[in-house]
Amino acid sequence: MRLRPLPDPASLPALDLQHALERPAAGLPAGFRHPPRILLLYGSLRDRSYSRFVVEEAARLVRFFGGEPRIFDPSDLPLPDQVTGDDHPAVHELRELAMWSEGQIWCSPERHGQTTSVMKAQIDHLPLKMGGMRPTQGRTLAVMQVSGGSQSFNAVNTLRLLGRWMRMFTIPNQSSVAKAFQEFDEQGRMRPSSYYERIVDVVEELMRFTVLLRPHAGSLADRYSERKETRGAPRDAAADLSAIAVASQAKGLRA
Repeated sequence: MRLRPLPDPASLPALDLQHALERPAAGLPAGFRHPPRILLLYGSLRDRSYSRFVVEEAARLVRFFGGEPRIFDPSDLPLPDQVTGDDHPAVHELRELAMWSEGQIWCSPERHGQTTSVMKAQIDHLPLKMGGMRPTQGRTLAVMQVSGGSQSFNAVNTLRLLGRWMRMFTIPNQSSVAKAFQEFDEQGRMRPSSYYERIVDVVEELMRFTVLLRPHAGSLADRYSERKETRGAPRDAAADLSAIAVASQAKGLRA
């Protein structure tokens, strides 16, 4: 599988455990009992990729907060429309991971004042509709960026626009790490800083929104135009996932 392995998944040296909540969504209506499923995407193929480092830190926090993180590795993802019919294993796997997810985290470097082509290509491979399946609609989303210079918000603003276009619930908080080359040690671990604390805030908030919204995502994302398109046919939860993989969640609830 094209999943990026997470180094030292339980190691959180920059996190002050005295103030960290292991289950930030405790007390919210839990709905399905399985851990929130979070897909993480990053936007650089460099060996020392700061957007990947941020995503790895976020994935460790997702795990600490009781979720199940999966990091997609885009290293062999073709350009959109490069392969006829999108028939490429990396494209299939990315779409399957999107269907599996209940929330997502996107982190892009800012390059020339915008998101990178690597980041955009991943999003462009996620269709709004795939048969009766909708790989992004109804999912929660957190956006992050890294910059080589002073702090900027161009990339996260674009990611917010894309998230809205993909019919996702983008949380209010966000992260922008300035001069990212100064914020990580030689092992790619983030040093304690206000930037790291903001990432903790963002992941914590994403977990709360995901737990809060996932039992209701089908209703919240239900659209008149889509009902009309299907001519009022009854919704089959096993085949028409307008928001989240409801059938697999319900199975987890019964387990």
